Amino acid sequence: MKKPKMFQVSTLQALMLGYTKSVITVEELLTHGDIGLGTFEDVDGEMIVLDGHCYQADAKGAISEAKSDKGVPFCAVSHMEEQSAHKIENIFQIEDLKRFLDISIDEAFALNSMHIVRIDGFFNKVMARSEDGLKSRHIELKKILENNQQDFCFENIEGTLVCIYFPDYMDGINATGWHLHFISKDKSLGGHVFDINLKEGTAFFSKISTIEIKFPDTAEFDTYDLKEASEKDIKAVEQGKA
Repeated sequence: MKKPKMFQVSTLQALMLGYTKSVITVEELLTHGDIGLGTFEDVDGEMIVLDGHCYQADAKGAISEAKSDKGVPFCAVSHMEEQSAHKIENIFQIEDLKRFLDISIDEAFALNSMHIVRIDGFFNKVMARSEDGLKSRHIELKKILENNQQDFCFENIEGTLVCIYFPDYMDGINATGWHLHFISKDKSLGGHVFDINLKEGTAFFSKISTIEIKFPDTAEFDTYDLKEASEKDIKAVEQGKA
């Protein structure tokens, strides 16, 4: 049996600098993985891939299943291969959860590998955000989110966190550390997560040692200086403070 690989569309640097055009479709994306996260063409909402389905969270946190021909400018997916599972409870903020996840992969001697973790549980609170799309050229992601992003809070809700980890040396390819998206059990609510309060759940870990990146093949992509996006801006976007 083949080991799972990470399949990524474009790079975080390109998205940060405003390359938000479609690179592949949702239909093609789902041939490469059954779990993951990303966004859609023109940054039209947050993407959650779970159990082989691709979901779109709109600016109010409402979920719909993405159409097969919808464009994808940036995402990372894999086929989930559960290698370990841990019960967790009473996680009061996102930094506590990230600390638990860091310790778990450190104990497995795997800090320099990529990981996907699925956490099914009951949440006292999930603080999240999403956004409406904006057709644009070379408008930085930070600027798009400043105008189109909305925050929301889900309370007393069952659901799943999709958590992706990239090690520090892969900075710019994707966000280093942990990146989390949420979808409710009934597939009605979700978004990009910047804080949580988890009552109890189970975390399923999958270590990934191979990556395939699909770069845009347009001439426009080659006009971007992909080292211009600042670490400060990336962190601001990741933490929902753009």
